[in-house]
Amino acid sequence: MAQKVGLLFGGRSGEHEVSITSARAIASALKEGDNQSKYEILPVYIDKNGTWQSSDLAEQVLTSGKPLLLEETTVANNSENKLTVTGFASLSPVGQNLSYCEIDVWFPILHGPNGEDGTVQGLLSLMNVPFVGSGVLGSALGMDKVAMKMAFAQAGLPQVKYVAVNRSQVYSNPCIYPKLCDDIEAKLDYPCFVKPANLGSSVGIAKVRSREELEQALDNAASYDRRLVVEAGVTAREIECAVLGNDHPQVSVPGEITFNSDFYDYETKYTEGAAQLHIPASLPPAITKQIQEMAIAAFLAVNAAGLARVDFFYIEDTGEVFLNEINTLPGFTSTSMYPRLWAHSGVSFPQLVDRLIQLAVERYQESNPS
Repeated sequence: MAQKVGLLFGGRSGEHEVSITSARAIASALKEGDNQSKYEILPVYIDKNGTWQSSDLAEQVLTSGKPLLLEETTVANNSENKLTVTGFASLSPVGQNLSYCEIDVWFPILHGPNGEDGTVQGLLSLMNVPFVGSGVLGSALGMDKVAMKMAFAQAGLPQVKYVAVNRSQVYSNPCIYPKLCDDIEAKLDYPCFVKPANLGSSVGIAKVRSREELEQALDNAASYDRRLVVEAGVTAREIECAVLGNDHPQVSVPGEITFNSDFYDYETKYTEGAAQLHIPASLPPAITKQIQEMAIAAFLAVNAAGLARVDFFYIEDTGEVFLNEINTLPGFTSTSMYPRLWAHSGVSFPQLVDRLIQLAVERYQESNPS
């Protein structure tokens, strides 16, 4: 009998559209080869209001690749034939043809806040169901750049210098705020990068080269998040590595991202042709091995599970490798770095999706022995 896979996508973050694209690619892969007989797809769409939509509306979004408009959601809520719910009510059976308790394993592909930060993972854990990817702790650590860096430091993994900042410091009185900027300048110098701690896809990130730009960037980043991180800028190659597994993870060949923009910002990341992916990255064998070992160490340091993409800075002149960050729910389109790294490592897209589902079931069974 085919396993019923709850493909959970959309969400309330700024990466809503990216999530839909990832879900479409996964759905396609679940219909290829042996997967077609092994799995039945039950799509569940979270619209931009946070309403869980199943059945026809979820299929509509998955087929079209376009998010529901607010007026469409309103019509659905008022329909006699469709029931939509929010919050904990969504643990109850919903929709014309779907009860959530029918689902054997969940595949959440919700990028950004309210999706890969441990919130949905907590909900699925409360439901006591198997799901793809990291649990609450791994997801939360992978999302919060400050907590992530603390975990990496505890594991002894090399990172560029950084300063953690709270929004309250940025919005403090005129006596304290200048001292904060003085401290950042003394520890990091320019250029440096200001980032919200809990936003994905380079949202709110700025490269700064002066005191005036620093103050503006801190103020802007604080409008997105109460926790910020300021990192020293380095001239380095940007290398990424994919990890797959649970307690004994495997690692892919490394890949490299090159671009002509000042840094790998949101526009560069999601504008076709603005960035180039080179797989495998042209690296000395010793550096390749070091990056792969660090990728696994980073994966274990945050208690990740299933999948993750780990990003690095490689300073060619000195041979130094610095860990940048881990992404526990990376983009999952057929052209995204994570599946492409595995494709070059001998694991096709359909095989990758199949393996992730099996890893989810294995982890669930280990935690819930019969």
